[in-house]
Amino acid sequence: MTVSKPLKIVALFLFFSIFYLLPLNGRLLWQPDETRYAEISREMLAHGDWIVPQFLGLRYFEKPVAGYWLNNISQWLFGESNFSVRFASALCTALSAALIFWLAMRLWRDRRKAWVASIIYLSSLLVYAVGTYSTLDPMLALWLTAVMAGSYGIISASSAQQKSIAAVLTGFACGMAFMTKGFLALVLPVIAVAPYMLWQKRFKELFVYGLIMVAAAALISAPWAIAVALKEPDYWHYFFWVEHVQRFAADNAQHKSPFWFFVPILIAGVLPWLGLLPSALTQGWRQRRERPELTYLLCWVVMPFFFFSVAKGKLPTYILPCFAPLALLMAHAAIEAIDQGRWRMLAINGKINGVAGLLASLIFIGLLMTQMKSLYQPSEGIKIALVLMSFLAYSGIGWWTACRGFRCGVQCWWLAALCLLPFGLVLGSIVPYQVKTTKQPQYFISSVRSELADSRYLLSNNVGIAAGLAWEMKRSDIVLFDKKGELRYGLDYADSAERFVSAEQFPGWLKEARRYGGVSLLLLDGKPETLPPSDNVTTMENGLVGNRLVFLYYRQEP
Repeated sequence: MTVSKPLKIVALFLFFSIFYLLPLNGRLLWQPDETRYAEISREMLAHGDWIVPQFLGLRYFEKPVAGYWLNNISQWLFGESNFSVRFASALCTALSAALIFWLAMRLWRDRRKAWVASIIYLSSLLVYAVGTYSTLDPMLALWLTAVMAGSYGIISASSAQQKSIAAVLTGFACGMAFMTKGFLALVLPVIAVAPYMLWQKRFKELFVYGLIMVAAAALISAPWAIAVALKEPDYWHYFFWVEHVQRFAADNAQHKSPFWFFVPILIAGVLPWLGLLPSALTQGWRQRRERPELTYLLCWVVMPFFFFSVAKGKLPTYILPCFAPLALLMAHAAIEAIDQGRWRMLAINGKINGVAGLLASLIFIGLLMTQMKSLYQPSEGIKIALVLMSFLAYSGIGWWTACRGFRCGVQCWWLAALCLLPFGLVLGSIVPYQVKTTKQPQYFISSVRSELADSRYLLSNNVGIAAGLAWEMKRSDIVLFDKKGELRYGLDYADSAERFVSAEQFPGWLKEARRYGGVSLLLLDGKPETLPPSDNVTTMENGLVGNRLVFLYYRQEP
């Protein structure tokens, strides 16, 4: 049965709304990432400064500003809520899927491949995980997808005028990528597009339209780049040397990992479409000469993947830009297989999902039996049941799409897109209390809100917890206690000296501070017994969780 275009649009919109938008407000914010980005945008809106990023009222030069702008607009539209914190990520993921649809039509003029590529992208594990989480990676992925789509627009355009227009638009997207994540956004398109252009011997186009793209990127980014340099002269020095050179290449780079780190991330990240991956890559390689567009997509996958693998600093989200071309390659392989009557690959994909769901269930049960106290408490039986039901639902959908005996079996292979839906819908309800109290500070802060509201001073020894305090209490003057963390640079400025108190200074500082009002101290893995006795001590020790997070309250003493 052929499904009409309007019905496909409605189905895809419902899928995105239920899968992406519905759960956003039902999950507490995770620290450190989500509390950080929520608070930075809240402060930018509160202070009316959209030029210089600040975090807890301190200079914060780790990222440029365009990603914060999208978060600002989201909070401005929807208010200060968990939904607004994550909405920009979800929206950028949807726009990336739309660009994938457009590029598929440009590549193959095949609407089936375009629909399938968009669905594969939206339902891939890594894309979904990042697309419903507040971070800058979905924004970067959007702009890089636009750059790669625009670059192919230059290649496939039939006139110099069309190529020039495409180059200008591509340059604008490149500029926005730069203002989202920095110089990295300028490197990735070059290493992905240049090899293809050289292979095609398009030297003149690479030079001429490359210059147009650079000019357009400079035009859109220069106003902010100049403005931030005028307001904070040290911004570019710190941002370039510390955030780029040290993070990616230096021996002391953050998040150091081995060369093969991204291989398992890629394998898990493409679920529930892992069965399509080998054929997509091998087919793209074998057909590279007669199908040049497949070579373009392979360059888009391989070169950034290799670049991030070589870099010393690694995070799973770094390879997110590789998933747009992977979705296109897998859609091409799937539709080609169907047209040739080869259903085996699609049946294998269903079986992989069926086995993966069962294996996840067995691993989860094994963890419950061996590490019960560090995972779930006895009173969290409903959460355990929901996790198992989600894994079994994943497995059930997988086996169903692998079955040749049912009319809606392997011929409905695309329903594998629903494998992750049950887990996504219950994710906010299955977080163990042990995790909630340390990684989702909103949960703990709600239990001590009255003391926090009465306090003149709020302190924490963890930046992510401090950001959660600032977000919940709508104040940015949180004092860092004992550990500076990622705010070390901002705290080193002379005008921010009062925003940090060491453990040795704390007794004297506390005595003076209590003359002016109450003091609240929220400790993560701290040692309250080494501190002056407080008037109130609150932990989450009630048979449900441990006491990694401790709240100390000191009343005002004239």
